[in-house]
Amino acid sequence: MNLKGYLVIFILMCCSKLMFAQDRVPAWGGGADLQDFSFGFSFTYVSSDFKIVKKPDWRTPFTNPDNGQFLTSPLNSISSKSTPGFAVGFVTRYSLTDHLEVRFTPSLVFADRALTYTYQDPTQNPDVTKKVQTTTVDAPLSFKLKSDRLGNFRAYMLGGVKYSHSIAAKKNDANFDLMDKLVKNVSGYGSYEAGLGCDIYFEFFKLSPEIKISNSFGNVLLPENQPFSAPISKLSLHTIMFSLFFE
Repeated sequence: MNLKGYLVIFILMCCSKLMFAQDRVPAWGGGADLQDFSFGFSFTYVSSDFKIVKKPDWRTPFTNPDNGQFLTSPLNSISSKSTPGFAVGFVTRYSLTDHLEVRFTPSLVFADRALTYTYQDPTQNPDVTKKVQTTTVDAPLSFKLKSDRLGNFRAYMLGGVKYSHSIAAKKNDANFDLMDKLVKNVSGYGSYEAGLGCDIYFEFFKLSPEIKISNSFGNVLLPENQPFSAPISKLSLHTIMFSLFFE
């Protein structure tokens, strides 16, 4: 069983135990819900992939601008598989009402993305996977809508926006051969987010498992005239995050 399976089983066991233990005195989660402001930290598993919009002539072989000769055979496909990563961060929450709060959850994200290219003539051009290596600072701002508390448990849903900025230095590929060029992304971009989670109250702290999806606004591709960026019109970043928040 993979990591996701164990996490799901863990959450279900905790939730079922807490929901049916109504004869116990509810724990206060370290007093987090008794204050308008509270703080905490988070650990997140990240899975990212690109949504690709290709140019109308994306299959056309790439022409070497120096000699006018075809550098590749026609493309068969361009795809992006999900790649794993992780993030660590902080959470600051402000309670607006008993059932609504605003959250600011900045985090440092370590996550690669990948694009795979296949060609009609694999003897001339074998399949190529280009990794887009990134380290970003994410700054999400979201609204959290909470249910009534049921013993030591309550469910919630959330939605919001975030801004992401790359802090890792881009690798300089100016002297690389055309077939060794990197696919680059813009340094900063915005995204919208939506997710579900639950608050589980223990004696001295509150634990909030949460799953969230995020999709970027606009185009995150940095256009370049090289074999791997030229066939693509637009890249959008799709991310799934599983987080554990401790307050």
